[in-house]
Amino acid sequence: MKVVFLKDVKGTAKKGEIKEVAEGYGRNFLIKNGYAKEATNQALSELQGQKRLEEKNAAAELQAAKDLKEKVEALEVTIKAKSGEGGRLFGAVSTKQIADALQKQHDIKLDKRKMESDGIRSLGYTNVPVKLHQEVKATLKVHVTAE
Repeated sequence: MKVVFLKDVKGTAKKGEIKEVAEGYGRNFLIKNGYAKEATNQALSELQGQKRLEEKNAAAELQAAKDLKEKVEALEVTIKAKSGEGGRLFGAVSTKQIADALQKQHDIKLDKRKMESDGIRSLGYTNVPVKLHQEVKATLKVHVTAE
């Protein structure tokens, strides 16, 4: 019996796959519990429609990430922090502080977890890599000044 999987089933298949399974397993477990449905022409055309929609959404998401990359790389975020002699900071500028400053200064909201920085510990300019998408990375310029 051929079935189209609606959900991931560990050890059997992932969502969207079409597989040949035993008749009893398909009817009594997969279909009954809503993990799969029988692979009819209608079910196959629905699956193709869903795949096209997912591809379209993924392409739109990638384009949005590329547009955001251009915006972010053109910006500079300025943060004031307390510092001692030689331009060393008391503590460090965290990714949360960078994200908050970016929101206040340029009205762009980025998740702090997407920024790849251990904290900025000195005055001056620092380039912070930001992962916007699996395929898109941007570099945010952060300027730390003395308070």
